[in-house]
Amino acid sequence: MIIPVRCMSCGKPVGGLWEKFKARKGEDAGKVLDDLGVERYCCRALLMTHVDTLKDVARFRT
Repeated sequence: MIIPVRCMSCGKPVGGLWEKFKARKGEDAGKVLDDLGVERYCCRALLMTHVDTLKDVARFRT
């Protein structure tokens, strides 16, 4: 739902990179991640496979 603050595998902070990554949506994902300095496969996978569902879930109340 919300991008994790740190990578679940290595612990590198990646939460601050999500907005920058999302803003460059039309570009090649590998090049964008290289420009952002994300080199580890675990961090790259976390950013590339994340789906932002917060707006969909926020409609429902408990």
